[in-house]
This record gives sequence, C-alpha cells and structure tokens, in this order.
Amino acid sequence: MKRFRKTFIRAGLEALYLSGAHIWLRPIFAGVGAIFTLHHVRPPRNVDFQPNCHLEVTPEFLREMLAHLRAHEIDIITIDELHHRLVERDFARRFACFTFDDGYRDNRDFALPVMREFEAPFTIFVTSEFAEGLGRLWWLALEMVVAQADVIEATIGGSPTRLDARDATAKCTAFQQLHDWLRGLPSEHDLGREVSALCARHGIDEAAICRELCLSWDELKAFADEPLVTIGAHSASHCNLAKLSEETALQEMAGSRARIEAALQRPVLHMAYPYGDRAAAGPREFALAAGAGFKTAVTTRPGMIFPANAGRLTALPRVSLNGHYQDARVLPVLTSGAATAMWNGFRRVDAA
Repeated sequence: MKRFRKTFIRAGLEALYLSGAHIWLRPIFAGVGAIFTLHHVRPPRNVDFQPNCHLEVTPEFLREMLAHLRAHEIDIITIDELHHRLVERDFARRFACFTFDDGYRDNRDFALPVMREFEAPFTIFVTSEFAEGLGRLWWLALEMVVAQADVIEATIGGSPTRLDARDATAKCTAFQQLHDWLRGLPSEHDLGREVSALCARHGIDEAAICRELCLSWDELKAFADEPLVTIGAHSASHCNLAKLSEETALQEMAGSRARIEAALQRPVLHMAYPYGDRAAAGPREFALAAGAGFKTAVTTRPGMIFPANAGRLTALPRVSLNGHYQDARVLPVLTSGAATAMWNGFRRVDAA
C-alpha cells in the first residue's frame, strides 16, 4: 500500500510538472509562502533497506531547493519573521521558512554548510529527551530490528504473528506492518514497551541510537550561537500528544520549552508537534500550544501559508521535502502550491 502511495504521488508530481498545470495553479494556490519540513540531511546511503528514507534528503537536493527559491526571488526568512509577517499582514513578497525536526547531528554537519552558502536562516525543533541522550527514536530502532532479522515474531492484535524478513521486499512489508501496528497502539507506554521488547529480542541497543544521531546539550549550545539558527521545541519525549491527557500533553509542551530554555539560555517561542498529522495534533493541541505561550506551532499537514493562517498560528501547515522525491523538477511544483492543493481537495486552510 505504501509503495502504491509513493508511486501515485510521484506520478502526480510528474503530471503536474509535465502538463504545466502547476504554472496556472500557482496564482491561486501558492499563497504567500511556505514552511518546509526536513529531518535528516546527509549524503546518500548505499543500503537496500531504508524504510525511513522519506525522512532524509541529500545536501545536494537541499542546495537545489535553496537555489530555486533564490532564483525566483522568494525571501528565505526566520520563523520569527514569518510570525511578524502573518501578524502584520505583510504579504508584499513571498517567503519560505525552513524547519528541521528532532535535532539530528547531521543538521549541523551537512545542512548548516549548505544554509550558510545561501545565508538562509532555519529552525531546529529540539526534542529535549533526545538532547539529554535519553530519548527513544523507535522508528529507527524498528528499522534496525528488521534490517538484521530474517524472521520477526510479535503479538499483533492479540494474535501471535511471524513476519518474514529474509530479503529487502519482505523487510519493507514487515516494517510497514509493524510500524502501523505500533502507531495504532492505545498509548505511548504500549508503544515503548513493544519496541523495547523487539529490541531486546533482536539485540538492538535502543538507547544508543539517540546518543549516536542527536545533538547533545553541549553541541546545541554551540549550534544555537550560529546567527542563522533558531531553536524551537518538539515536545519532551516525541510522543503522540493526542493520546495523552490534557495535563500530560501540556507538560510535554511546556516542560520541553522550559528544559531547552534552561539549557541554552535563550527563549523558545515556536513549536513543532511530534508526528504532526491529524492523528497526533488537532484543535485541542493547537489550543494547548497557544496556552503554553508559543507564538507559532507547526504541523505536518501539507499546505502553503495563506493570509487566513494568521488566525491559526498554532496550526500552521508545512511542505515536506521528502527523500522519495529528490528531483529538481518537483521544486516548482512544490512552491506553486499545486501538489498540496490537490492533496487537500483544493482547500487553502486545513486547521480543523
């Protein structure tokens, strides 16, 4: 199903580009700007099984996007400037805002040099437990489990299940079945328990993943001193906030903000919801983010920024720079708003 979806999206992007439809849709759906979502930026890996590769782009693709924006005289602005333009309704020039979720070390090592080339500011949304070396990046742990296993046993939906993982195709199928099962569990505790059990059974050091991939507080202190960098919050533990009680969800948001401010000695005024889709962030979470004092909060709901988003500052959409579609031809399609318009049924604002 996921492979079909990926093929369908790629075909749609190609059709929009080759038909030129993105050109005539641009005046209607490009809006006043876009917030781009990224996670990892690093050189390509020569590995057959990469189920999380949608979360990473190469430095070269990032450079192509920045060059495209500059060539079209689109301002690349800070998230503080984005907030200012929305509040003041300053839409004289189109803009782009770059955001990186989780706080990965490769953002410093590979993204920062590219952003410096273009003097392009960007925001790092930090998960505080990741910076402490205590967080669990379960989707990466799951990838490691499946990568080294030939057979995986788990109790899914109350039934003992044995999944084949002997080749790349079988591994992709097994990973997706396990991923969907884990995301659908009733609570974050359930998810953590099942991932830890899988890691223990297959000899994966789950705790080491965070220390290997994420910036520590000391590294973040130096990174935050970079003139181009703004630090935002991404919750304390990277949990699905919608599955938590209101009190606990608020603590995840406010507690993360307080921890980052204490560690880095700078205000944290912007937030990204973990996962950020409809299943993880809705009207309750939007209200909680505002109540916690965040000036803006971003989702992963696809969409461009329109003037109407000024009334929904803690429900802002983003445009994903997805590792599956690293083709320069998709850049004018993404910045035209045509792709997100089709995804959203041609609605401009999706904040319900």
